[in-house]
Amino acid sequence: MKINNQNLHLRDILRVLRKRRSALIGFFVTFFSLVLLFTFTSTPYFEGSTKIMIEKAESDNLTGRYISSRTDPEFYGTQFQLIKSRAVARRVVTTLGLDQNPEAFFGKQEGRKSPLEIIVPRVKELISGVSKLFSKEKSLSEEKEEALSPAEKIALQISDKIQVRPVEGSRIININFLSPNPELAALIANTTAKAYIEEILEMKLNSTRSSLEWMTQKAEAEAVKLQRSEQALQDYMKSNNLVTIEDRMTVTPEQLSEINLQLLRAESRRKELQALYNKVKAVGKNYQSAQTISAIASEPALQAIRAQIVETEKSMMELGNKFGPKHPIMVKTRGDLQVLESKRNQEIDRSVESIKNEYELAMSNERNLRDKLDTSKTEALVLNEKFIQYGHLKRLVDTNRTLYDALLLKLREQSITEENQPVNLWLVEKASVPLKPAKPWVSANLLVGFLIGILGGVALAFFLEYLDNTIKDPEDVESAFGVPVIGVIQKWRKKKEEVEQIVIKEPLSALAESYRGIRTAIQLSFPDNPPKKILMSSAVMGEGKTTTAINLAMIIAQSDQRVLLIEADLRRPRFHKIFKIYNTKGLSNYLAGEVEAPIIQKGPLPRLAIIPAGPIPPNPAELLVSNRMKTLLEAASRDFDFIICDAPPLLPVADTRILARLFDGVILVCNAGKTTYDMTERSLKMLQDIRARLLGLVVNQHEIAKSGYYHQSYYDYYETSKTQPEANKG
Repeated sequence: MKINNQNLHLRDILRVLRKRRSALIGFFVTFFSLVLLFTFTSTPYFEGSTKIMIEKAESDNLTGRYISSRTDPEFYGTQFQLIKSRAVARRVVTTLGLDQNPEAFFGKQEGRKSPLEIIVPRVKELISGVSKLFSKEKSLSEEKEEALSPAEKIALQISDKIQVRPVEGSRIININFLSPNPELAALIANTTAKAYIEEILEMKLNSTRSSLEWMTQKAEAEAVKLQRSEQALQDYMKSNNLVTIEDRMTVTPEQLSEINLQLLRAESRRKELQALYNKVKAVGKNYQSAQTISAIASEPALQAIRAQIVETEKSMMELGNKFGPKHPIMVKTRGDLQVLESKRNQEIDRSVESIKNEYELAMSNERNLRDKLDTSKTEALVLNEKFIQYGHLKRLVDTNRTLYDALLLKLREQSITEENQPVNLWLVEKASVPLKPAKPWVSANLLVGFLIGILGGVALAFFLEYLDNTIKDPEDVESAFGVPVIGVIQKWRKKKEEVEQIVIKEPLSALAESYRGIRTAIQLSFPDNPPKKILMSSAVMGEGKTTTAINLAMIIAQSDQRVLLIEADLRRPRFHKIFKIYNTKGLSNYLAGEVEAPIIQKGPLPRLAIIPAGPIPPNPAELLVSNRMKTLLEAASRDFDFIICDAPPLLPVADTRILARLFDGVILVCNAGKTTYDMTERSLKMLQDIRARLLGLVVNQHEIAKSGYYHQSYYDYYETSKTQPEANKG
């Protein structure tokens, strides 16, 4: 059955489980029996359990006190591995003296062995022996195992069997050991806890001792490095006269800034005087224009002379109007005016010379400041280069000093805390001798075996169903191909010869009723265009098409219809054996032209006629493709109500595809449990390619009892109806 996951229902699951119930029950019984065998024949193991409390602690520097810490997620996992380590197991062996007397341990370990415990080692020995025949060299693990001493082997067994289980919500740990001997189980568990505590203490002491030795050596090396770096710094400062280098590195940037500011001011002053000088130089000896320059006109001496000239000119104007130009007073006043103008010109020349001198002085000052700035920059660069090397040496000294101080501090802390440990351990509860075995868990094993047996059986049922690609049920076929199933024939419980004419021999049987259902489906499914000429075929041989064709023809003939049954399987004819008729002349003779009319023989029913295949021809396909086959069918259609033709299988030969064009419809017979979905799909594709009319599918050999589909109740009804008259006779 192919289950569509989109329409999966509970009844589909139950149907699969019912159909595959033999596989399900077989798997369950086998698995559950093995669980029972293992559970009730296994050696009982007793469990000794010791409780200890483990707490991580961290020291607070020099005080030596420890503070509880639970932030390390890997702490407890590490402790568990230490408990199960080989070192702890060796300490257990030494403590109990098992290295001196190994037989005491192995003797106490002996107990009754289950069949599985006896069989499995022997199988391993057999496999190992076979492998040694093909490989001359031993494996490395085998060589190591053989090289182990008895004490090492005991330690290995203890390490493997020790179990560590934390108690949830606490810092308490259970150390368990399983053994067939209850006294040994308790003894090993208690000794393991003690050995673990001793191992932790010894590890701490060894670690502290190693740390102290390393830090002492490292501190001595760092002291030498510090001394060398300090000497290198001192030598460098002496050779480069860098006693006050830090003060100089502070003053030099300030000097550069001040010089740069003075240079900017000098440059600005020089530009102002240069502009003034260029303006005075452009005026030249034009004293009138020179007086318009503010720097010259603002001179106090010049302003006084100009005031005198103004007064003299005013007096000349007044005297000129009174005495005339040649009067001695006028001549004297005119001479005074000339003297004043000469003084004015001299004062202007002096101011111009002063401006020139100031300009030249500003230029010189600017050059001096620029030279001083360049010199200061050069000195700063040289000083910076020296300071870089000085800083490097000083940092090296500081680093070495810091590292040396840290090592000394850590060395003192380690010396103080040497006797303390970062893991706090307490033995909470010693293991007592167990009274009941811890293994095997009978109830748990039976429950697990029951569940796994059921679930495994269900999984096996669905896995087998998944691998099974054959047709099983009509509903699956219809949903897969969209082709109607016009009949379902249950699996034969009789011989093949008895089923070939079952509708005559047992008309009230379920098989006979199946063929009546096919006849009814053909008559009612096509009321407008009922098929008169029907071709019966299958995907491959052995699917029951011949039996179906014969019984269908008989059922139709019993309904007062004239039926012609033609055997078109010219390669493997069987009608003459089934109906006990002669086969010397038949369809092959007619198609080959050896006879003019087909040889029609009487069937077992009055209205049933049969045309056997006749002798096997060398070229069946060429005979079927001839026009004589078409002529035969046209002539038979006038004399018979139905023509049923048994054709060869579709996939092996092309005969059915040749015949399908001459018939009103094709019925494809599928054998449930044998015909695959792929074969059916290919057969339907062939019929579709030649545009044959497919009437439907017939599912043959359907196992009703295993399927669980609705057909079963109907078939049960007909099976019981046969025995009902016999019961009434009594």
